[in-house]
Amino acid sequence: MEHSQLLDIVRRPLSPDTKLEIPASQAEYDRAQEILENEGIRYPQLWYDSARQIAVVVAAPGPLHSDMAGELLDSILREVRSEFSSNITSGLRLSTERTAVRNTRYGRTRRGWDGAIIYLEGSRSTLMIAVEVGISQSYESLRAAISWSVLILRCRLGLAMCINEQDRGATPPIRYYQSDEEAEAVADSAEQAFRDQLMLHPYGPLEWDGHIWFGSIRRVILETSRFPDDGCPSETILDPSSSFTIVEDGEFIGNNISPNLRQVVIGDCIPSHILTGQVAHTTPVNFFRREWFEDRFKDAMVNSAVLRVRLKSEVNTRRD
Repeated sequence: MEHSQLLDIVRRPLSPDTKLEIPASQAEYDRAQEILENEGIRYPQLWYDSARQIAVVVAAPGPLHSDMAGELLDSILREVRSEFSSNITSGLRLSTERTAVRNTRYGRTRRGWDGAIIYLEGSRSTLMIAVEVGISQSYESLRAAISWSVLILRCRLGLAMCINEQDRGATPPIRYYQSDEEAEAVADSAEQAFRDQLMLHPYGPLEWDGHIWFGSIRRVILETSRFPDDGCPSETILDPSSSFTIVEDGEFIGNNISPNLRQVVIGDCIPSHILTGQVAHTTPVNFFRREWFEDRFKDAMVNSAVLRVRLKSEVNTRRD
């Protein structure tokens, strides 16, 4: 593929949360990435998986993507800070939208993560937990992303949330308005309609003006990944160490999920030498609660639907 073809794909209008995987050589990727950096474009981003010889085009994250990645990390930090003394939790920090580059036997790989918990000691940080959220992203792609954080970046624990939204059907047309105020009033009206619908359809679909703006949630799965005890090649796509279905066909079914996913412990958040003599490494971190999950998920669904309404709104004094 010529670098111009790769750039053409990068420069297409992309919906929030889009991730496209495109076969490309290292040289093709490098040429395209250099041009994007010179142009100072933040999104879409361009990553490269040297093991699979694939360029990954990453659009800006939407509300559901950003909110769920942030809330997973925030809920872990809240639990740790509420249950353990400040002398061992003071180094905990959130890290978002960071890009890492590593050389592998296949070449140079560049990837980012959706969010992470790091532990800071002076000027040195340790990656503890990495989070990836995929919305209607291929399962293999999501697993490849979290495997990179575990195997290459050596985080203690990888958390991956896979969200599958059903097809929304026909694409709504552009709507034209006479003023910004009119467009904003319409978006506010749509938002109220979406929030009212949550009473009957807590996981979608969200409809307005004859169109579906957020599809019904078919499934939400939350998985953990760890570095295997017996080791494995760096290009391995890991199987999850645990997997939990939270939502199935528009209904919450996660009532029996362990609050720490049977996996997350204080040793995943704080380095072992900090814990020595203070608290057991295996003390569970009971961060997952239905209340915060449903509240944040539903709010983010509505915000995602409203964003789609806004993206289909234009202010114009006349129709062309």
